[in-house]
Amino acid sequence: MPSNTPISSLLLHRIHSQTTTTSSSAAANFLLWTPLPCASQVPDSVALHHTHPVGPSQCCSAVIQEISAPLSTVWSVVRRFDNPQAYKHFVKSCHVILGDGNVGTLREVHVVSGLPAENSTERLEILDEEHHVISFSVVGGDHRLSNYRSVTTLHHAPDGYGTVVVESYVVDVPVGNTREETCVFVDTIVKCNLQSLAKIAEDLTTQNGS
Repeated sequence: MPSNTPISSLLLHRIHSQTTTTSSSAAANFLLWTPLPCASQVPDSVALHHTHPVGPSQCCSAVIQEISAPLSTVWSVVRRFDNPQAYKHFVKSCHVILGDGNVGTLREVHVVSGLPAENSTERLEILDEEHHVISFSVVGGDHRLSNYRSVTTLHHAPDGYGTVVVESYVVDVPVGNTREETCVFVDTIVKCNLQSLAKIAEDLTTQNGS
């Protein structure tokens, strides 16, 4: 990254190549894709979380965000499955409808007006406190993002300070839309969310004098 580029700048990447296939009996149904660029400085242990089975009517993409804040600070915001509106500005409200914050917990999210959606029911799939991984899937609601699953990972920046956030997803392509249109729409939302996360975490770091 050029030296005059702010550390909080966002790099948006799309799928460039197919990584592998499943067994021959399942290969016709889906492929395994890793939507990370080969040049990205993402540890192999992290990249594994961003390999998704993608069906013939689905798309998959990833966004990478560098944040000038300690990993612990960023994780304290990201890990709150019950409070996505802390940094996701498209979320108007959220409440837990089942569970206690562990894997399997369900939340109901209401989005702001202007989006082609009203609400979303989401299930917590992964919450790995040690490796800083959180994943959720959309299991219901009034929206067009069917079979949406997101995985977010955090790891230390290569320079030893700051945090790298990687968020990838797979989702059905709605009828009447192309894969490109779907990725542009979802990427834009993820990009805005992670930029917001960067500002919040960096402000917290300044306030804490870290």
